[in-house]
Amino acid sequence: MNQKRIVIVGGVAGGASAAARARRLSEEAEIIIFERGPHVSFANCGLPYFVGGEIADRDELLLQTPQSLRARFNLDVRVLTEVVAIDRAAQQVRVREVQSGREYTQPYDALVLATGAVPVHPDVPGFDRPGHFLVRNVPDVEKLTDWIRETQARRAVVVGGGYIGLEMAEQLQRRGLSVALAQRPAQVMTPLDPEMAAWLHQELNANGVDLHLNDAVAAFEPPQAGEEARASVVVLQSGRRLPADLVVLGMGVRPETSLARQAGLEIGTLGGIRVNEHLQTSDQHIWAVGDAIEVRDGVTGAWSLVPLAGPANRQGRIAADNILGQHSHYAGTLGTSILRLFKLTAACTGASEKTLKKAGIPYQAIHLHPASHAGYYPGASPIAMKVLFAPDTGRLLGAQAVGQDGVDKRIDVLATALKAGMTVHELAELELAYAPPFGSAKDPVNLAGMAAQNVLSGGVALAQWHEVASLDPASTLVLDVRSDGERQAGHIPGSIHIPLPQLRVRVGELPIGKEIVVSCQSGQRSYFACRFLSQRGYRVRNLTGSYRTWKTATTLHHPN
Repeated sequence: MNQKRIVIVGGVAGGASAAARARRLSEEAEIIIFERGPHVSFANCGLPYFVGGEIADRDELLLQTPQSLRARFNLDVRVLTEVVAIDRAAQQVRVREVQSGREYTQPYDALVLATGAVPVHPDVPGFDRPGHFLVRNVPDVEKLTDWIRETQARRAVVVGGGYIGLEMAEQLQRRGLSVALAQRPAQVMTPLDPEMAAWLHQELNANGVDLHLNDAVAAFEPPQAGEEARASVVVLQSGRRLPADLVVLGMGVRPETSLARQAGLEIGTLGGIRVNEHLQTSDQHIWAVGDAIEVRDGVTGAWSLVPLAGPANRQGRIAADNILGQHSHYAGTLGTSILRLFKLTAACTGASEKTLKKAGIPYQAIHLHPASHAGYYPGASPIAMKVLFAPDTGRLLGAQAVGQDGVDKRIDVLATALKAGMTVHELAELELAYAPPFGSAKDPVNLAGMAAQNVLSGGVALAQWHEVASLDPASTLVLDVRSDGERQAGHIPGSIHIPLPQLRVRVGELPIGKEIVVSCQSGQRSYFACRFLSQRGYRVRNLTGSYRTWKTATTLHHPN
């Protein structure tokens, strides 16, 4: 078994990790990597930061070279060499050298497909005009930066508001270009729920990005009279015309499965290669990893596409284990991810509310806005958090967070808890590191667990931000318990105002026959008010996340 000939199609995260793991398991195996591009192992997640200059040296993006992989792991790495066909019966691949065109066959005992994903581009006229760029590899960003320098580009249009689109918008603006971003959906970063993505809309606007949501690209046209555009004028379906010296397409990716399809391997309903828990395809001699495959969602169990580097690395390792007799299995993907956008960090793990609704899974959602560290220590800032959990058991289902500081460590704790199958009761009991510069005695993760416990125990009922608009004033009133100054800065229309310190004295002003939805700034004072009022016989619900969540969420469709 250890003398197997292992052929790997594609490098980067999945393919390179499979090769390195296979070598660690077997010195006798013959391991060959075919990579059609010039680089076998590069930091594709770092590409936008090279464009913006945060990564100054292109060579910093090159993690390994064919020479270093041969020296360290005795791997046979053949770059600029494309696998063009798989002969499953003969257990061999047909290979073409990109520069010479020479073709030959390579036998295998085990084949690993790490073909990755290809960027999606709009099927509209003018896409092939000069100055339009995809961002997939190092040559792509080299061409892009060359174009900026040679044309003295001043205006960029980014099409797509996913991870690459947002990172490119940030980095192009950092480079001094004015940036517009157009997105077909009504929000950016679709793994987030709408009210959480709205924080990113505010950040884009605050940094001068011209944001166009719910407005797809209709065409890329030459400039008309009075328009200046070194690349094209991006025409949106609304009729808006965005002149661009540079166009970046960040509309997401789709699995690269042409080889697998031609070989007759099973392809899933989402367009990815279908694999089992050992990452084995429908052919017992072929494995597949990374962005090309469909994986089981770690919460819903449904097939999903999750093009992330972390899962791809783990999948490469597991595939190598199984090829060499270790019998490892892949338990699914939680989709834990993070993004920096100017001064904000946004992160998520597990299922979103949208996903749970689609899957028909019962859930409860809470919003909170805890401080990133102790409020009395300078520099604390709020973190907008959303936690989803099962309404019967309290099992954690997903979490999202947006803020200036401390988001990364909270989402990592929540991702770990989710992987462990923990409940919100256990979140409340976690013993997490505390010192004033880093956190609070009740960490935001603890507070999320406690807030969820209050719901599960019946201590408080919740109202969601999107329910406010449909409340019937004949049977329901909204009570604002914030201070006078907070109220004057903005409030929910139609709400009545009784500051929390006055509530015990003025409680008689509230009608006993109506349901009361209580709001404050972030949800804590309104919870205190709910506990008081419920013990006085009132029917009350706490507006989870309160005014801060409601205000941000209701500006979602008005980015400009």
